Amino acid sequence: MLDFGGQYNQLIARRVRENSVFAEIIPYNRITVSEIKARGYRGVIFTGGPNSVYDAQSPHYSPEILDAGVPVLGICYGCQLIAYMGGGEICSADGISEYGKTQVAVKPSPLFDGVPGTSICWMSHTDYVKTPPEGFEIIAETANCPCAALSDSGRKIYGVQFHPEVTHTEYGRKIIENFVINICGCAGDWTTDDFIETSVKKYREELKGKKVLCALSGGVDSSVAAVLLHKAIGSNLICVFVDHGLLRKDEGDMVERVMKEEMGLNVLRIDARERFLSKLAGVTLPEEKRKIIGTEFIRVFEDAAKEIGKVDVLVQGTIYPDVIESGKGDAAVIKSHHNVGGLPDVIRFEKIVEPLRDLFKDEVRAAGRKLGIPEYLVSRQPFPGPGLAIRIIGEVTKEKLDILRESDAIFREEIALAGLSGEINQYFTVLTNCRTVGVMGDAGTYGYTLALRAVTTDDFMTADFARIPFDVLAKASGRITNEVRSIGRVVYDITAKPPATVEWE
Repeated sequence: MLDFGGQYNQLIARRVRENSVFAEIIPYNRITVSEIKARGYRGVIFTGGPNSVYDAQSPHYSPEILDAGVPVLGICYGCQLIAYMGGGEICSADGISEYGKTQVAVKPSPLFDGVPGTSICWMSHTDYVKTPPEGFEIIAETANCPCAALSDSGRKIYGVQFHPEVTHTEYGRKIIENFVINICGCAGDWTTDDFIETSVKKYREELKGKKVLCALSGGVDSSVAAVLLHKAIGSNLICVFVDHGLLRKDEGDMVERVMKEEMGLNVLRIDARERFLSKLAGVTLPEEKRKIIGTEFIRVFEDAAKEIGKVDVLVQGTIYPDVIESGKGDAAVIKSHHNVGGLPDVIRFEKIVEPLRDLFKDEVRAAGRKLGIPEYLVSRQPFPGPGLAIRIIGEVTKEKLDILRESDAIFREEIALAGLSGEINQYFTVLTNCRTVGVMGDAGTYGYTLALRAVTTDDFMTADFARIPFDVLAKASGRITNEVRSIGRVVYDITAKPPATVEWE
C-alpha cells in the first residue's frame, strides 16, 4: 500500500488482512516502481489523502506503475491520482461534493463480483474524475458523482471514489476481497503463526549476542512484545517493569506474577512512583504529560541498563495505531504516544526494536494467544502507555490517582457483573478537573466530576460509544459516589471517534 497521507488509511490494511493477506504500508515517496516489481508484490493500493491531485505540491507517483504489470487499486485520492496519471481530467466544482452515506450503482466488473447493482457506500470528497483516461471505463456512479469508480480491466487497474474500508460501505469488504484474492491472486494464507515464526527468526539473527532491555509497561502490547522476544533470544532479554504509580488497581502485582512465574521471563521491577510524580508536578497540558512520561521511561531504562551492565537494544510494544496517531510519515499528529512521539531526542541505546509496530490490537492479542500468554492478560482492557496520567484532566497528584484507581475498579467490576465485558472493547473512568456542588445527608459537598467512557470498535481507528443499559450506569454511579471520596457527580461520555479520541488526553 502506498500511503498518500490520509489519517485513517491504515483501515485499508486492516481490511486486507481480514482476508489473511499481509499488507505492507509504505509512504509513497519511499519506494520506486522498480523496487515494487523486484520485491514481488502481488498488488498495489493507492490510499486516500487530503490533497488535490492538480496541486503541484500534492503527493504524486510515477505513472510507470500503471504499466508495471502489477494490479493497482486507487481509493478516493488514489482513484483521482490514477486518472490524473493516465491523462484524465480531475475537477473540483460546487455541488459535486459528497460526504457520508451515498447510494452507488455499479456495473459488472471483477472488482464488484458479488456486489448488488445498487448499495450504500461512504463518500468523502470534493474533487472528482470528470473524464477517465483513455482505455478506462466508468464502472460505478452516484447521483452526484458520474464517475464513482473506473477500471482498465486489461491491465487490472481500478479506482473507487468511495471508501470501501469503512463499515458504512455495505459491500466494502467484498470489494477489497475481490481485489486482493481474485484480481491480485493472493493465496489468503497469511496467519499470526507466520508473523511469529518470521519475527522469531528475524530477531534471533538480528539480535544474536546482544543484551536486550524490554520496556514492560504492563499493557497487552508490551507483554506480547516481551514474550515474543524471549522466544527469540531467551536469557539475553531482560524485562524492566517500571512501576510509575500510574497503573490500575493491583495491576503491577498481576503483571509481575504472570511474566515471572507463568511465562518464565527475567523481570526487574523498579519502583519509580515518586520519580514520575515529581516530574509531573504542576503539569496540565496532555502533550507535555506524554512527553515527560516518555522521556522519563527512557531515563529509567538507561539507569537500569547501567546497573545491569552493557545493554545494546531497547524493545518497545509500539503497535500500528500508536504509529498512525503519532503522525509518522505524512499523516497528521493526533497525539504523541510515549513510545513513539514522546521519545527524547537523545537516546543512549544502540537500537530500538518495535516488533509489533505493523500489527493492529486484535492481531496483537491473537499473537499473544499463540505465544501462550494467559487469556485474562491477553484479553484485558487496552491501557495507554502514559497510564492514568492521561485519564486525569489537569495536574496529576497521588490523591487524584487514588481516586481514579478506585472509581475505575468499581466501573470495571460493574461492567463484568452485568455480563458486558465481552461486548465493550474498552471502558474506564476519567477524573475531570471540574468540581460541582452536591449534597450528602444534610451537608453540602463540592466534589469532582467523574466521567465514564466505554466504546465499541473493531480496530480502534474509529469507535462508537457503548450503549450501556441505564440500570448498569446507575449502579456504577451510585457505588462510585458512595464508595469513592471526593466524587460528587458522574457523567457518561457519548462521543464517537472521530471527532473525539478514545482517551480524553
